[in-house]
Amino acid sequence: MICTVTLNPSLDYTVELEQLQPGGLNRTRAESVRPGGKGLNVALMLNRLGQPVRALAFAAGYTGHMLAGQLADAGLPAELLWAREGMTRINVKVKAGEETEINGRGPVLGPSHLEELASRLAVLEEGDWVVLAGSLPAGLPDDTYARLLMPLTARGVRAVVDAEGAVLSAALTAHPFLIKPNRPELEALAGRALSTREELFDAARTLQEKGAANVLLSLGGEGAALLTSSGERLFCPAPQGKAVDTVGAGDSMVAGFLSGWLTTGRWAEALRMGVAAGSASAFSPWIARREQVWALYDSVLI
Repeated sequence: MICTVTLNPSLDYTVELEQLQPGGLNRTRAESVRPGGKGLNVALMLNRLGQPVRALAFAAGYTGHMLAGQLADAGLPAELLWAREGMTRINVKVKAGEETEINGRGPVLGPSHLEELASRLAVLEEGDWVVLAGSLPAGLPDDTYARLLMPLTARGVRAVVDAEGAVLSAALTAHPFLIKPNRPELEALAGRALSTREELFDAARTLQEKGAANVLLSLGGEGAALLTSSGERLFCPAPQGKAVDTVGAGDSMVAGFLSGWLTTGRWAEALRMGVAAGSASAFSPWIARREQVWALYDSVLI
């Protein structure tokens, strides 16, 4: 079983304008509303790659019901845990030459919500997978992921964490199987700029020393790198193409990597599939379809 967890999902409302005029009336030339949240993006791509996945996410209010409907329409009937107060956040993305983002706050979660989530995760057994991805809602401490993961990894559940800063640092104590920082996140943890591949791998090794087994580095248009638990270093350039929307590309990389690993058990193939899935989504308006991923796969080389 692969189970993804999204503590703070969203509805992503994207509008396109000829020009943004602050303080004036702006009319859109195109707009869309899609489900958002890193864990849900991972689940969507896993689903499209044919991997059985259980998607857990918190929701609240009428926007939560809209989120549920959109996920069902996308072929992913998520298992939503409902918060009584507040509403699922709306993230506004304004594209007018450059992109401006306004992210909502979302509902406030407390200990009782985490207890409910932990009870849902308690069915995971040795050999199962859990993916914790994205930011924490207001009111939850930085060690939330770590506390959720400790009892799971202790009994052999393999954990994947895609978070940043103090949340990721705390999660390392639970010894996740895989983490996926991008370059800015890795630089923030290292406290310095990382300009060479050697510096990137050295910083990744520091995260291994703190608890991560394997480190997948998302490098945007450059591709991705992987430092395995055995010390193997792999680099995979991104295929050429026009970036349409990079939202969800890193999440698609995580899903592609997991799918590749589960299918072949080989690091190189997992990395290739990760880069193919991430790139396919970057070249698409949203999470890419299965055929788009496979169309890129042959052009992705380690």
